[in-house]
Formats: sequence, C-alpha cells, structure tokens
Amino acid sequence: MSIQQSHAQISEKLTEALSLNQAPLAISFTDDFPAGLSAPSTHVAAGCRFWQDAATTTLVTVAEDHNSCAIGVHTHNLEPTPAQQIDLMDALKVFGDLGYVRPEDLPQIPVLASRSKYVVYGPLAETPLQPDVVLFFVNSNQTLVLSEAVQQVEAGNPPAMGRPACAVVPQVINTGRAALSLGCCGARAYLDVLTDDVALFAVPGARIEAYAERIIALSKANQELSRFHVMRRRDIDRGSSPSIQQSLEAFMAS
Repeated sequence: MSIQQSHAQISEKLTEALSLNQAPLAISFTDDFPAGLSAPSTHVAAGCRFWQDAATTTLVTVAEDHNSCAIGVHTHNLEPTPAQQIDLMDALKVFGDLGYVRPEDLPQIPVLASRSKYVVYGPLAETPLQPDVVLFFVNSNQTLVLSEAVQQVEAGNPPAMGRPACAVVPQVINTGRAALSLGCCGARAYLDVLTDDVALFAVPGARIEAYAERIIALSKANQELSRFHVMRRRDIDRGSSPSIQQSLEAFMAS
C-alpha cells in the first residue's frame, strides 16, 4: 500500500469517527518540489488561509506565497524578504502598544527550528508526502475525543494555545507532541471556516496511525457512554435511584 493510499484510508476513518465537516489537512515541509503538484493560483492575505484553500487540492508554497503574512513567515522560519522584516517589526510594535504581544511574550511563541524551501498543504487523503502535521478543524465534542486520544498516545495532555494560530504548526513539529489552538483574531478574520464554534487541533504526522487508532476507539466509546449517561439521567429525572449496576443492566438490555 502506498503512503497516499494509507493516508486516504486514515482520513476516511477519522472523518467518519469524528463526524468532521472538513477532512483532516496535511502540512509538510520539504526542500524538493513534489512532482505533479502546483503552486497557489491566488494571492492570500495570510498563510493560514492555505489551511482552507487546500481543503480540496494540494498546494506547494514558497516564502513568496506568504508575502502578506510576516507573522506566518516568522513562525514557519521561512526566508523573509526585507519588506517582510519591516512588516514584522511594524506588527510587533502595534501588538506591543495594544498589550497583545509584550516583549517578554515573544520567546514563548513557537518558531520552527529548521528552515525548508517549500510548505505543502493539502487533504490528508491526497498528500504524496509524509505529513509533518495533521490539522483538524474541530468543535468542542470532537476536541474531547482528540484530547483523550492524545493523553493515551503521549501519556500527557495537549496544551491549549492562543495567538498566533499558525504557531501551532511549529509547536507540534518542535515538540513532537499534539496541541490545541484556539486560533487568533487574525486567523478568524482570514478563514471563513474558523467560526466562533471551531478550533484547531494538530498532531504529529509521523504518528498519525497511532493517534487514529485511539481516536477511532475513543469515539466509539464516547458514543456508547453518552447513551448510557442519557438513559441514567432519564431514570433519575423520573424519580428513580438506580445503582450503577442497575443502570448498566438497563443499558445492556436496551
């Protein structure tokens, strides 16, 4: 089975298990332009916009494609132009004046440790590369399952991150561990899909099989346990006082 076929199966299973509105996205960093793929055809206001535009097609981007996003160029350690460096300093000044990003906050913002020539975005099901990051657009119920799966795979709980949303990518790559991002006001302005009830969840692509196995198992467990709790609440709301054993027996008989 090819990498692409394997990823297609994993994507299908994850989309079904989590009831995703958007299939998982693969993000890969490489120094070689993948054969058969194309560059973006439109200019974007921010690099995170590729997360939305690449939902149905795989795109190969270079630093120039991120020209309007000095923050994304910084967090992804892309080769900046002099104009981007000026934009970055200007943005940081505004952020500092607003108290949004203080000088002491800067070291806490993840920046990719290595530099690559290309960033490839596309559906997990179609990527010909081993993804460095698999990104999910999720609601709170889906985040619940993902967080439980990460706890089992990593023996730890994922961090919840704020601004900038793009920093979730270097966070996952640098640490080799999953992370939840609540996005940022910029990403929420540039991405139509990032509505108020949606967040981002990213896992290391190299271990996607392990995460998928636990995500699928925990999704099924949560569905069954939810039915159990709904039945137990119904019985208690009706005035009964069943023991756990009695509730389990009623659940198994249903």
